[in-house]
Amino acid sequence: MGNKAEINPEKELNTEKELITGLGTTSGNMKKTEALLKVEDLSLSFTQYESGLRQTELKVISNLSIQAYKGEILAIVGSSGSGKSLLAHSILGILPSNAKLDGRIEYNGAELTQERKEEMRGKEIALIPQAITYLDPLMKISNQVIGCVEKKNEGLMKKLQREIFQRYTLKPEVERMFPHELSGGMTRRVLVSTAVISSSKLIIADEPTPGLDEKTLNETLSYFKDMADKGCAVILITHDIEAALKISHKIAVFYAGTVLEVANVEDFKNNGENLRHPYTRALWNALPQNKFQAIKGHQPMQDEVIDGCIFYERCSRKKALCAQGLPQLKQVNGGMVRCNNAS
Repeated sequence: MGNKAEINPEKELNTEKELITGLGTTSGNMKKTEALLKVEDLSLSFTQYESGLRQTELKVISNLSIQAYKGEILAIVGSSGSGKSLLAHSILGILPSNAKLDGRIEYNGAELTQERKEEMRGKEIALIPQAITYLDPLMKISNQVIGCVEKKNEGLMKKLQREIFQRYTLKPEVERMFPHELSGGMTRRVLVSTAVISSSKLIIADEPTPGLDEKTLNETLSYFKDMADKGCAVILITHDIEAALKISHKIAVFYAGTVLEVANVEDFKNNGENLRHPYTRALWNALPQNKFQAIKGHQPMQDEVIDGCIFYERCSRKKALCAQGLPQLKQVNGGMVRCNNAS
């Protein structure tokens, strides 16, 4: 089986860690800044049992690296099974007991251990999920948004909750409702409110827009933009490239459990000539307004063993080198790409 050493990346580029560091900019200028969240060379597998007591490991994420910056929105796009939600669960520390996580996750300059994840989850790091099922069906909305607070702070939190509800056009009676009484749009505003009231610095929104009409979609996206404008780092996980392009600063493209490209929003135009990876261009050109140019093949299954580039079988530009190990991430034209042919 191929490996990174066969490509001899030391001759061509720095390590992925060195490449990713310093690529972030604060909104509106080109000043380099430290990322609030750094995910470096992350791998995730699940231990499974076959016949008898034979154990196998199913690897679902490999060599994955991203960064999220204060005041910016990083959109993560890709098809189902590409590892988007599993990355979120890894950051939050909510993986099942049979998971094995390798690599390094840093938050605000320090390693994000499981203990720190549990300490910061719902406080400095917040998840905005898609489903209403994340809300307790037996608890009133106000109590869920405020959460567990000390009795002496209850009045202050109640006042803050009402101010936030007013900002997101939730009427006063909503706080006395139960989840089943909310519309889809109201539910999303309530979920956003839980993140805002906690003063979280890192917001992870996991598929928050499917099935929304255009008005509600734009309204939901505006909440995330508002959070970024207030200095939060926002990770928007979505299948919807068009929605991501409306508010994001960078787009990370996932495929078969790793990152193939991190592109600037400005790169998505015309026929995708500024995009660095053939899969990213294929996603862009598959949109209806871009003539829906589909490509053959499918994303590798999680139990498939791939010796070379994971996009090899579907790529029209593949070379012999591409079968000799997973390409390293490298910086090309202001973005990052995992492709031997990008230049």
